[in-house]
Amino acid sequence: MNSAGTSSDTSSVNCSADGGEAMPRKPRRPCGHPGCPRLAVEGGQYCEEHTKTERDRYNRYERAPDINKKYGRAWKRIRDRYAAAHPLCEMCLKEGRLTPVEEVHHILPISQGGDHRQSNLMSLCQSCHTKLHRELGDR
Repeated sequence: MNSAGTSSDTSSVNCSADGGEAMPRKPRRPCGHPGCPRLAVEGGQYCEEHTKTERDRYNRYERAPDINKKYGRAWKRIRDRYAAAHPLCEMCLKEGRLTPVEEVHHILPISQGGDHRQSNLMSLCQSCHTKLHRELGDR
């Protein structure tokens, strides 16, 4: 109890350096694994134990088995080089916004015969990349 007669909230974050008003943290959600009574890690969907389990399950059953052939070390180098040459989201740039690149997108997907040539790539922010895939209907 504090001097005002109310209980103090220990789950708050001090939002200013001068000791100003504290903002409460977002409450942690329950773990998304069926039957798990624990709370999820902050900002995540699962508790510490089930985060690795669910990631392994996703990689084993939901990712295409040939994904590393398509997106291996060579792709990472190409992606990093392209992102360095095109540091802003190309869709946002057309609309006059300056947004840093987060994803390098294949205009014609690898699964449909596309390749890693620069003419088939575009740099996008996460929001535009999600929006583009939603419009294409493949995610």
